[in-house]
Amino acid sequence: MEGIGLTIIIYLIGLFILYIIIETAVRRGINSSIIGLYLENKYGIQDTREKKNSFLDDDLNKD
Repeated sequence: MEGIGLTIIIYLIGLFILYIIIETAVRRGINSSIIGLYLENKYGIQDTREKKNSFLDDDLNKD
């Protein structure tokens, strides 16, 4: 019974890692494609996830 639970956990972790890899590849592929660049230029559509500022941008040590 313990082996089955461990197997399921490892399987789910593997699926999650695979999801992250595929999602990143598709997003980068669409953004760098000709159609993606056309839509960005024509409609001003941009990926907002990459433009967010972090709290580290206003760090006091930055000065």
